[in-house]
Amino acid sequence: MTMRESAGDREGTLRVFQSCWWLITAACSTVGLLLGPVVYFAPIDKMLKLTAIQLSDARWIIFYLGIAVLLGQLEQLLGAAYTCIARYAEGSFYKSIISLLAFAAMIIPVMMHKGARTTALVYALANIVGTIILAIKVRYDIPWLRFGWQHASWNEIKRMSGPAIAFLGFPLGNAFNLQGTVLAVQYALGPLDVVIFSTARQVSRVALQMVQMVNSTFWPELSLAFGAKNWDLVKLLHRRSCQLALGIALALVAAMMSFGPWFLTHWTAGHVPPSKGLLAILLGVVVCYSLWSTSSTLLAATNQHQKLSVYYIIATGLTVIFTYVLARHYGLFGAASSLILGELIMNYYVLPTSLKLTHDNLPDFIRSLWDIPESVRPAALLRRILRTSRPAEEEQ
Repeated sequence: MTMRESAGDREGTLRVFQSCWWLITAACSTVGLLLGPVVYFAPIDKMLKLTAIQLSDARWIIFYLGIAVLLGQLEQLLGAAYTCIARYAEGSFYKSIISLLAFAAMIIPVMMHKGARTTALVYALANIVGTIILAIKVRYDIPWLRFGWQHASWNEIKRMSGPAIAFLGFPLGNAFNLQGTVLAVQYALGPLDVVIFSTARQVSRVALQMVQMVNSTFWPELSLAFGAKNWDLVKLLHRRSCQLALGIALALVAAMMSFGPWFLTHWTAGHVPPSKGLLAILLGVVVCYSLWSTSSTLLAATNQHQKLSVYYIIATGLTVIFTYVLARHYGLFGAASSLILGELIMNYYVLPTSLKLTHDNLPDFIRSLWDIPESVRPAALLRRILRTSRPAEEEQ
């Protein structure tokens, strides 16, 4: 949608929107219809080993929360409507407001001691109301982006199904990367080492969340520039996003190496011994991740992520195997070092692919990572601060 709108193809944008709306509606409706019978007939109490919640309540809770998750898919599309007209921040703001209001509504039955079943129902209803309000807001703010099926196209739905299914590879890869490696450490070393490994990794992933913020910010801008075939801007955005993500990662790594062991000690009340060596390796993984993850935003933002998804599954799957092998031979340091393997595989594929898309080359790209723009250098920032403060002093 964003690429078509930036190219001036409003008819195409509307066709994609309506086609995607019906694709998501059909998929969510199918899952929603299947969710009821599955939850009803599945032995939920035995699977989850329930003791404090009745089986009937557990079934309804899962159903209500499942409906809330499915509605979130339509909210994402409604947020994309703002993204395609370069109002990404506004769409994100509305989505965040809905999430906060749904959470606030959920607190009311909790305070009234109405139980988990009622709480889940209120949460689902709040999300339903929020989705309807957001749909009305989109219709009001973007009159030309109409709901319906007049512009929907079966060929468009089939064309989008491939990239949509490819996105499923990322949560699968995340499962390998997060849960799979933890299980590998458990089988290789035991539960005590799992606690140490998981706790240190959780601290290191603070930097990763900041990198994801950079990716989300640059995503719509890359789509707009790519759709308009503004290759100079695409190249600049790609370079600056990677530079910013790498800079943030390095800064946070330095901070974590200084305060991470202290934080670990106080966070776990001294029960988990901090290891600077282990933390250093895990933070090195974050630095490697920051480069390919931000660069891959270009592939995802332009619907060219199918092969990326395959590489991610392969890389994370191999990481699980190597985590077990290296943990058996070298302990926690070996387990942490194995995580770098997946990041190197992803860098090996992503960087050349993205550079080809941006008509860039590796030597110039690497040099750009250390080339700080004149406008954000300390001297330039100081001059800007002095210029803005001077009129205020003159008025006084």
